[in-house]
Amino acid sequence: MVNENMLLMIPGPVPLPPQVLRAMSRPMLGHRSDDFYGMYASIREMLNKVFQTDDEIIIISGSGTCALEGAIGSLIGEGDKIVALENGKFGERLKELGNLYGTSVPVEVEWGHSFPLDKVEAALSEGAKAIAMVHNETSAGILNPAPEVGKLAKKYDALFIMDCITSIGGDYVKLHEWGVDLAIAGSQKCLITPPGLGFISVSKRAEESLSEKEPYYSGIKTHLKSARKNQTPYTPALPLFYALEKALKLILEEGMEARIQRHHRMAEAVRSAITAVGLELLPQLDEYSSYSNTVTAIKMPNGIDDSTLRGTMRKRGILLAGGQSQLKGNIFRIATMGNNGPAEIMRVISELELVLHEKGVIKSYGAGVEAANKVLRA
Repeated sequence: MVNENMLLMIPGPVPLPPQVLRAMSRPMLGHRSDDFYGMYASIREMLNKVFQTDDEIIIISGSGTCALEGAIGSLIGEGDKIVALENGKFGERLKELGNLYGTSVPVEVEWGHSFPLDKVEAALSEGAKAIAMVHNETSAGILNPAPEVGKLAKKYDALFIMDCITSIGGDYVKLHEWGVDLAIAGSQKCLITPPGLGFISVSKRAEESLSEKEPYYSGIKTHLKSARKNQTPYTPALPLFYALEKALKLILEEGMEARIQRHHRMAEAVRSAITAVGLELLPQLDEYSSYSNTVTAIKMPNGIDDSTLRGTMRKRGILLAGGQSQLKGNIFRIATMGNNGPAEIMRVISELELVLHEKGVIKSYGAGVEAANKVLRA
């Protein structure tokens, strides 16, 4: 039986505001009607404010990965090279998609480590149509060096594709300043909407460079043609559009700067608490990378395993994320994404400390709560 009161502290889907949930109960309308066209135009206008760009944004009824495939598949064709940066599970996905449509030139580092920029430059110097990077690699809790990669892309005249699925709406994303040509986002992360919608911001330079062939369902040219008429090329997921419209209004009411700063403060509180109780963060940072502000990746401490830690937390009504692929069982993750605030953070930290103490991992509890509270009250 599903626990409807479970607190989701995972990197998507996130808990939804009641206004967003209620919006999905609206009656269906004709998706080829003036009512839909008006809603679609309003949504696109709000998305531009959230993305903080005047580039055109398309909406795909599909997950963030669907939009990611649409971006890479629309730009990269047979014979094209794409530099794919991998320091986590979602960077690995970029590499796989690049090889599906063209040829990936991977720059791979240990998951959770930052990219040596000399290796990135060496890959670009061999010639590539594009470079793709995950801005916020949630599988490892690291924020990657978008400004520096953007400069290298410009230097070597490569288009810059950036997966912003877990950063837009929760962290600073400066598409124009960083030279991002295709930016991808997903609905179920910081945009407080159910899973099932993907977004691509398309620069004029990217549009001029699109491949002759593109994915049938998620192709950029197909969606741009319809979007300019405030339409979708295929049947849209109407309840999700209703939810998105309400979610975007809530986001803009809060204000982008306030929203980003709230995400930063929640993440800092978690990191402070984790280090205060003697646990270790996974990411290995350099001067160009930083910790993710939408999810914290923590090394599994000695004396407890993944199933015990997360299983006990789940019994206490809190769902945490585990590691993926090679990190499975080696880390756990606490998300600070969406509309969570101090109350949720303090509940998670206090329960986590109790579990670690009961299992003999830490000798006493309270240090984490004190550290988190200090950050939240600053």
